[in-house]
Amino acid sequence: MSDNKANLTIGGASNDYAIMDGTVGPQVIDVRKLYAQTGMFTYDPGFTSTASCDSGLTYIDGDAGVLLHRGYPIGQLAEQSSFMEVCYLLLNGELPSKKELADFVNTITRHTMVHEQLTTFFRGFRRDAHPMAIMCGVVGALSAFYHDSTDINDPEQRKIASHRLIAKMPTIAAMAYKYSVGQPFVYPRNDLSYTANFLRMTFSVPAEEYEPDPVIVDAMDKIFILHADHEQNASTSTVRLAGSSGANPFACIAAGIACLWGPAHGGANEAALNMLREIGTVDKIPEYIARAKNKDDPFRLMGFGHRVYKNYDPRATVMQKTAKDVLAKLGVSDPIFDVAKELEQIALNDPYFIEKKLYPNVDFYSGVILSAIGFPTEMFTVLFALARTVGWVAQWNEMISDPAQKIGRPRQLYTGPTERDYVPVEKR
Repeated sequence: MSDNKANLTIGGASNDYAIMDGTVGPQVIDVRKLYAQTGMFTYDPGFTSTASCDSGLTYIDGDAGVLLHRGYPIGQLAEQSSFMEVCYLLLNGELPSKKELADFVNTITRHTMVHEQLTTFFRGFRRDAHPMAIMCGVVGALSAFYHDSTDINDPEQRKIASHRLIAKMPTIAAMAYKYSVGQPFVYPRNDLSYTANFLRMTFSVPAEEYEPDPVIVDAMDKIFILHADHEQNASTSTVRLAGSSGANPFACIAAGIACLWGPAHGGANEAALNMLREIGTVDKIPEYIARAKNKDDPFRLMGFGHRVYKNYDPRATVMQKTAKDVLAKLGVSDPIFDVAKELEQIALNDPYFIEKKLYPNVDFYSGVILSAIGFPTEMFTVLFALARTVGWVAQWNEMISDPAQKIGRPRQLYTGPTERDYVPVEKR
């Protein structure tokens, strides 16, 4: 807490409000007593200038292009760590020892199977159901199958639920894909890594065994790390808001999945890939650049700029190199990737993009990578949800443990009719 105060004078009455300090980042003004002292609320659509909680998980400096998990730069984690190690870090606050990591991986691995009755639950969905629709329903239904880990007041049950969600999400995601393409479900294997297991459950069939390629496994692991958590974004805030009411963890994560499904949030990499496909070839780029600069043209370059980052997205640096590795390994000479590389160079050197700070973001490359691996576009957001589950779970645990946390109750600026008398229908 800073010694400085923010002073607000309204109608001759003056009140001081404490200025709070984080370990890094902007200070915040504590307005919790604003209504009691002034009879007024703040007006902040989208909560873009409001800190709804304090958190020790993730820090973003959008102007500098910085993303830290528990203090560790995302680039270091993506290049040197593993997704399981990042999961442990987000859940527990510190990097694990060799034994701690082995025990954690063993726990997650032995939670990957889902209740057998869930396989029949899938049959309630139409064959052409979107995989995200299936994910919402199935994850929400987990609370009907795992009653022994829904007491949010029991730390041990919270821990078990957290492990179950992280472990079972790849199995459920792979099942959603298999169901959508009419193929039989593939059960997890305990001798494979978290990411290799997911790829096998997704792409293997009974007639032919699938051997996960190490380059592809490494690429997917990096994608999972880069999407693990991203501070108080829309879906994470949704998980926290749902959790503030005391809802069980499975319901909270299902709420996060539903929010992530929105095209303005989790669907950005699909939109970026569709844009690259629309452009098609490098020679057409100037035409689309001109359209993007024309404010009267509805065309927009997707995968550029970010709500938070006003500099180069630190995750995009890792994604660019990973895309090259994947396409080289698969022997793919993809004109879409050529378009992506040329667009990136233009964005980094064209004064129009520099002035507007429209730098490539993580979605710009991830769609190319996922498409090259063989995922259909409707699975992109599912993969995002799979990776983000650990962030949601860690944020939910932090919220439950915070004694200052209250049930979410945003205020409003009412603009409807004032009080009026009811008129019977025969007199209207």
